Amino acid sequence: MTENPTRGESLLAILDELSQLIANARPMPMSASALVNKAEALALLEAAREVVPAQIQEADEIVAGAQQVVQRARERASQLKREAESHAKQLVEKESLVEAARIRAQEITAEAEADARRLADEANDYADRQLAQLEIELGQIRKQVKAGRAVIQARLTTEEEGA
Repeated sequence: MTENPTRGESLLAILDELSQLIANARPMPMSASALVNKAEALALLEAAREVVPAQIQEADEIVAGAQQVVQRARERASQLKREAESHAKQLVEKESLVEAARIRAQEITAEAEADARRLADEANDYADRQLAQLEIELGQIRKQVKAGRAVIQARLTTEEEGA
């Protein structure tokens, strides 16, 4: 067990350490209670509090990354549309190819819009999957923290009753 948990540790690692601290605590005779090093337990809880904002920031970065992908897709679609319009304009200037230019421009525009929608959908799906996974992990972490706090609270209550 680490005496001073570092900020780089994951919340799950810190919670594992807290679980080990409780599991390895010296048992009280004829009781379900155990003696836990209060300073060490509080240090682990403080480290956990410091790590959670980092994981929330990671989720924000995932969302920002997805937004960048969507923005690039829109820019690419806009570029393709401009190119299609430019190409169409050149074709229109040639009298014999007017109709072909209009049809091709519509096809290119439709392809660009379809590509942009597909890229945006993929970016949104990716962000949703990442956030769903983070939501699951945070739910598990929340349960572990709640259980750890309940154990500590039960010990404190037992110690107060025994005093």
